[in-house]
Amino acid sequence: MLCAHSPLLLLLILLPLLVKAQKKITSDLKVKDVAEFAVNEYNIIQKKKLTFESLVQGEIKFTQIKIYYSIVITAKYESLTIANYEAIVLENHKIGICASSKQGGQRRASSSLLLTAPRLSPQPPQQQHQDHHLREQSKPHQQEEIEKHHRRNSSSNNNNKMKGLFKSKPRTPADVVRQTRDLLIYAQRTPDSRESKREEKMSELCKNIREMKSILYGNSESEPVSEACAQLTQEFFKENTLRLLIMCLPKLNLEARKDATQVVANLQRQQVQSKLIASDYLEANIDLMDILIQGYGNTDMALHYGAMLRECIRHQTVARYVLESEHMKKFFDYIQLPNFDIAADAAATFKELLTRHKSTVAEFLSKNYDWFFAEYNSKLLESSNYITRRQAVKLLGDILLDRSNSAVMTRYVSSRDNLRILMNLLRESSKSIQIEAFHVFKLFAANQNKPADIVSILVANRSKLLRLFADFKIDKEDEQFEADKAQVVREIAALEPKDHS
Repeated sequence: MLCAHSPLLLLLILLPLLVKAQKKITSDLKVKDVAEFAVNEYNIIQKKKLTFESLVQGEIKFTQIKIYYSIVITAKYESLTIANYEAIVLENHKIGICASSKQGGQRRASSSLLLTAPRLSPQPPQQQHQDHHLREQSKPHQQEEIEKHHRRNSSSNNNNKMKGLFKSKPRTPADVVRQTRDLLIYAQRTPDSRESKREEKMSELCKNIREMKSILYGNSESEPVSEACAQLTQEFFKENTLRLLIMCLPKLNLEARKDATQVVANLQRQQVQSKLIASDYLEANIDLMDILIQGYGNTDMALHYGAMLRECIRHQTVARYVLESEHMKKFFDYIQLPNFDIAADAAATFKELLTRHKSTVAEFLSKNYDWFFAEYNSKLLESSNYITRRQAVKLLGDILLDRSNSAVMTRYVSSRDNLRILMNLLRESSKSIQIEAFHVFKLFAANQNKPADIVSILVANRSKLLRLFADFKIDKEDEQFEADKAQVVREIAALEPKDHS
């Protein structure tokens, strides 16, 4: 027999609807029961006060295992506004039938509930007609979503309480972002005197950030869905969610900070209609880079802000801004901070700035050659810190050996001061520093237009250099390295002093 309260899968649109009563109003008591059920469940979830007035029209569609109810009702909203609303209800035949067990009891299969939040304000007739047209187009998609949702939850137990149906109500990616944004705005306010409420809100914020991360990266059970990622990305950059997240980061716990950092990093790569909308947003909000760079001065935030910054400078306009800003000079100090982790992070960002966007870097080095390499030599290559020297000489080689920086390389290897620094690095006890220094030194030797003072230094130190290279070997056999070394030896051996005049 049919149960008094059959488990139903419910998609509540409940939008104000202008209906022309062309279809016959269904007087079936079952349809009226479904209509009252729809309003009642809607009120429970949305915490509204919608009062069922009458059934305007109803349609029933039967399939092999499901019944679709498409109904239009008249309802009063909080005793003020009377309007027509549409609801779509899905009933599973098997679920809706109660069978008697051997013990005489009843058993019931599980069911699920899917809801869409309503807009309850009255609308102009033209707009209502447009909305009705859009709803008619979206019905097949809604039914497909209902069936998918039902299949995912059909194995769970209902425990015979309708409230249990609402626990699995899904949120769209855009919903998650909007709720996160509201909670971030709340987090920015002065701490509430009701500390328990604030803790609850902050906990909810952390969960939302974790959910955004799950949508973007997927989880152990599923891969990320491109459409969901696109929806999340579009909503995220629609308003100032990124700014709010960066500003509120210090107020989050450590795990939420890590999640937020990963979310920001992922969003820099997300495309919406083949476009990186993060780039446009950052270009319009470029001052956010100032906040991220200054984060290196905050021990608690440095690594999180640093990771975000490296992902943001994937965009060329952002990288250009940082290179041309006064912040660039600060990196020479950040790289030498006593905190090893922060110093290493700053060095990684510094390298990214000087290697990712070739044309932008070449332009920057050409315009800022004097001050940049003066700082680079004195603070990095001649640093008392072994790690700093090793990283600096390797990066220098990467920069000068890049073809886009050929003009900068020619200028660098024409300086006797630069040669002196590289020759001292060749004398380091560290094999790693020696090898990286050699890759820069060979550019001095290979320069076919050596200035006279460069030739003089090489000739004066010829015997020492030749002895050094005779014993200069690397642990792993490398044909290219051996070929480069042989060429350098030939160049130095063949040098003749130039007339300084």
